[in-house]
Amino acid sequence: MTIGTLRQAPHRILDWALPYWTRGEAGRETPADLFRVLYLGWLAAFVLKVLGASWDVSWHFRWLRDDLAPPHLLNTVGTVIAVGLTIVHWYTGYGVDRLASRLIVWGTGVFLIAIPLDLINHRVNGLDITAWSPSHALLFIGSGLMIAGVARGWWLGAPRGDARVERRRTVVLAALFAFFLENLHFPAQQQEYGVLEIASWDRGEPYAEPSLLEFAANQLGRAVDREMIVKFSLPVPDLLYPLWAGVAGMLVLVIARLMIGRAWTATAIAAAYVAYRALVWPLFVGMGFPGSAIPFFFVLGGLFIDLAFLACGPLGDSLVARLVRPVLGAALVTGGIYGGLALQKELLAAPPYPTDSWAMAGGLLAAAWIGAEILTRMYRLRDGDRDQETGARVSATATP
Repeated sequence: MTIGTLRQAPHRILDWALPYWTRGEAGRETPADLFRVLYLGWLAAFVLKVLGASWDVSWHFRWLRDDLAPPHLLNTVGTVIAVGLTIVHWYTGYGVDRLASRLIVWGTGVFLIAIPLDLINHRVNGLDITAWSPSHALLFIGSGLMIAGVARGWWLGAPRGDARVERRRTVVLAALFAFFLENLHFPAQQQEYGVLEIASWDRGEPYAEPSLLEFAANQLGRAVDREMIVKFSLPVPDLLYPLWAGVAGMLVLVIARLMIGRAWTATAIAAAYVAYRALVWPLFVGMGFPGSAIPFFFVLGGLFIDLAFLACGPLGDSLVARLVRPVLGAALVTGGIYGGLALQKELLAAPPYPTDSWAMAGGLLAAAWIGAEILTRMYRLRDGDRDQETGARVSATATP
């Protein structure tokens, strides 16, 4: 590629894009090339946001907060892309239906409102001891709404066709569910990093810099000792971790399995998330940042979700299946989650959790799973219902 070609690239991009910049209602017929560019842009934005967020949590277990830290800058680039795409969807109506557009716009708005609130929180209160804070919750809620809107837009608008086209549609939708799972599980990394932070203190080689430890100790009103390290590293009840991972996390995989409708969907998404965590672990540790416990037990949870669907396959989508599947699945998944946690704690590392909480986790998951079965059917969110919805119509011949 010559320098002249590179110089002409912005002009060519503008010449291609500007004709599409016209006001329109959501659900507008979308040219195939524009639809492809919009959703490639979303995938790029989410990748940058995930990488920045993952680095950020590791960063804050070593150093004091810094608004211009590299993880924040990386996350900001992804956010800028997301805001630009949100404006395009809202103004032109391309690539989304009305509900998807609202989810994206509201999610982006909540996320943008949360940023200054989080900055003010840190200015007033100093270091935020936990990822489970109100200002952080707004960031996660905004991101979740945004991802949900993008997933709906893709689910409705992605073209169907031969095996290659169908495979691409499935892979992208599964990737969006993986992003949603990462966003939902993100606050629980507080415990996954925290348990190794305590272990580093016990070895006499704390990950956190002295300035961070002193700052946290001042906030907690005590000396820098082991009890302070535990309060800094694990500031929330131990019960929260298995319930959040075993109920909320698994519910995402259940909905993914219902919407995508393919065998081993839940296993693939869980394995992809765990693989990502395993790949960035040596990257962060190699740069001198703390590592975390990795939720390998997620793979068991995803596997048992898929096995529950497989076991109930002969029942079809009958009322019996929609009742038996959640009860059987919740029992299998809860056993997998708690068994996996116990094995991981023994062999590697895992956050502390009350072992007798399995009944609560299983009951909550069964109830949430039944709710997911009802709602996905009521609102026609199953794979076979997609063509009955009025969404972003993609056409290879549509013109601006």
